[in-house]
Amino acid sequence: MTKRMGYRDWRWQALWWHHFFLLWSTIDGQTRYSIPEELKQGSVVGNLAKDLGLGLSDVFDRKLRVDSEAGKQYFSVDAGKGELVVNDRIDREALCGQSASCVLPLQVVTENPLQLHRIEVEIRDINDNSPIFSTEERSLKIAESTAAGIRFPLETAQDLDVGSNSVKSYTLSKDECFSLRIKELAGNRKVPELVLEKSLDREKQSVHHLLLTALDGGNPVKTGTTQIIVTVLDNNDNVPVFKRPLYNVTVHENGAAGSVLAKVEATDADEGVNGEIEYAFAEHTPQSLLSIFHLDSDTGEISIIGPLDYESKAIHEIDITAKDKGVPEMEGHCRVQVVVIDINDNAPEIVLTSKPNPVPEDSPRGTVVALLRARDLDSGDNAKVTVKLPKGSPFSLKPSFSNNYALVTSGPLDRESCSHYNIEITATDSGSPPLSSKKTIPVSITDVNDNPPLFTQPSYNVYLKENGVPGSILYSVSASDLDFAENAKISYSILDSKVQDVSVSSYVYINSDNGSIYSMHSFDYEKLKVFQIQVQAKDQGSPSLSSNATVHVFILDQNDNAPAVIYPSSAALGSLSHQRMPRSAKAGHLVTKVTAVDADSGHNAWISYKLAEATDASLFTVNLYTGEVRTKRAVSEQDDSSQRLLIEIKDDGEPVQSATVTVSILMEDGLHEPILDLRQKATEPSKKNGRITLYLILSLASVSVLSLLTFLILAVKCIRSSRSSGSCCMRRSDCDDYKNPNRNLQIQLNTDGPIKYVEVLGGDMLSQSQSFRSCMSPMSEYSDFTLIKPSSTTDFKEVISVLDASLPDSTWTFESQQVSRKQQTCQHIF
Repeated sequence: MTKRMGYRDWRWQALWWHHFFLLWSTIDGQTRYSIPEELKQGSVVGNLAKDLGLGLSDVFDRKLRVDSEAGKQYFSVDAGKGELVVNDRIDREALCGQSASCVLPLQVVTENPLQLHRIEVEIRDINDNSPIFSTEERSLKIAESTAAGIRFPLETAQDLDVGSNSVKSYTLSKDECFSLRIKELAGNRKVPELVLEKSLDREKQSVHHLLLTALDGGNPVKTGTTQIIVTVLDNNDNVPVFKRPLYNVTVHENGAAGSVLAKVEATDADEGVNGEIEYAFAEHTPQSLLSIFHLDSDTGEISIIGPLDYESKAIHEIDITAKDKGVPEMEGHCRVQVVVIDINDNAPEIVLTSKPNPVPEDSPRGTVVALLRARDLDSGDNAKVTVKLPKGSPFSLKPSFSNNYALVTSGPLDRESCSHYNIEITATDSGSPPLSSKKTIPVSITDVNDNPPLFTQPSYNVYLKENGVPGSILYSVSASDLDFAENAKISYSILDSKVQDVSVSSYVYINSDNGSIYSMHSFDYEKLKVFQIQVQAKDQGSPSLSSNATVHVFILDQNDNAPAVIYPSSAALGSLSHQRMPRSAKAGHLVTKVTAVDADSGHNAWISYKLAEATDASLFTVNLYTGEVRTKRAVSEQDDSSQRLLIEIKDDGEPVQSATVTVSILMEDGLHEPILDLRQKATEPSKKNGRITLYLILSLASVSVLSLLTFLILAVKCIRSSRSSGSCCMRRSDCDDYKNPNRNLQIQLNTDGPIKYVEVLGGDMLSQSQSFRSCMSPMSEYSDFTLIKPSSTTDFKEVISVLDASLPDSTWTFESQQVSRKQQTCQHIF
């Protein structure tokens, strides 16, 4: 049964290979080798690499391999030489049975790119099998009254070889009563027959021993023999005769057990027991037939008792004898040929020719993923197979040759969306009803570096207190990459940029593994208020991809600066300040003004003044916000002529920073000159130097022109702003505060990076949080200048230079990331 199954399977495979002449790969021709069967393992069949036009390096690089559809790998490729060698024992009879031609088709697979080539190996028969009879002896009973010329069919010998190596002739040992003749049947089959040459005489010889020899056509000739024992019986006049010598029967392979196929019938002219007939299978009937068919010995009905399988054997030949019950027994012979009709009882099968390869996600359409074939063991329409994929799949089947297909990509792939596919292929035959089967092919999608790292946000704002510990962490940025493995490994770095003309790497560094940013040193808000860091995240793919994010670092002010006295100038230099006042001063008389500044900002720069100690505390008072020292009452004659005041100056920070200044006041009689207005002093002509007057006139003219231009620009901006928002850019309520002469004016400009602003701060403790666009003299009752943000830092310097020239006794604070801080101190009260 095993050999027949192999032959059946191979016959089906050889059929479609016989019709195939063109591969879907680049090989247009056909490579064919011819070898004898039973070659030793390792024997060379041919130089496969050379015949396919491949180099020795391709054998390894492209993973050259062969695949046999016979179910067993009889051949392999020598990777070192590219030769096709025998891998296992090849028995032609097991592969092809009695087929005259035995060609083993092989599929040669190469990868990178995946291609399928076709070659054939012809297996030549050698005379390695002798003719064999199924029985070693055969008994015949012939009545002595049998007429000469009667023929008795004998068993045919079987030889597994084919062609000239198969059975060619028979011989019979010499006997004067018998001879041998060969009967030719359809299909070039030869059946030996024993011919009775003359009447038998039981009294002379009751038993004849004959030797039948079968000879093949090989070289050397091989033979097989069987003994024929002829027993001569007493007369039994008539032999049973079948109505037909050959019965042809057709049956579907799904015939039910117990169903009757045919009924053979023989007659005997004798009467009584000599005419009673009994039917039986011939003595040489193989067990395989006895397990499928049953013969009723009385009626001659042939019925099915076992399964029929068209794919195993399509035609069965049964030899039947009819024996009478006379003495001696006489028998007749007939043959029944049972033709099995195929039904669609085999579902199609999908066989992978090559294992599916992992597919890069950027593979173009048409990339070969796997090679496969569909087969059906049935025949005719029952063996016609169609295959299909489910709808929506990014793959398709490309037919190559008879029932062979290439699974190829048909759409874009994205590993990040789907990294693995289970492709279900359905094969359906054309039988009625059709049968189908499914096979799932797993396909993995490999990653390519097609996704750059992405930060959690495009920019980050970091608020850092000044005077921090060097080496402390500022912030940790994080990026992710949708790719896989090396393509998703991220390293962080800081792109080079300048902060105050110094590389940003001098300020901070970053951990390349986790994105943590650390400070290199402590920051000082008074020197650096804001800077930017460009952080880059780069993956390790090839080529690598990257993305950037901006980290804005804002330095937060801490109260690390005590107020600094700038007036009186002598007190600012650390010495005692001497002031004079007339004894005739009334209550509210302005004695002097203490002015201090704080390098900090915001609440940390809000300054308050307090009289800490005094010779006579009832005589003087200090304004909490302006630092003005005035008399609380009129000076009396009893008051000491020398008064000493200790004034404490505090900021509003946490912790509080403070400073003190000591003012010595000398009261003199006859001193009536009041402290002149700052503007009057600034414009009063100097008798000692006439050129000062000219400078002041030119400065005032310049300032006037500048003020006019400033008001015009501000008006235009207000009109534009009112059109868009319905309100003016400078409210009247904000402008009214300039009338308070107690001001500390600060102008702040930042032009570094994308953050640009101009800030003018001024006012007392109740209004320092508001921003103004006005520059005022604290001793006047009107606005001196209105400033707007200049177009550049240079323009802003020009404005300050004009102000310095116009008001040389004023204090201006100009801060920028690109221009050093400028501060002037004067000798007069501001």
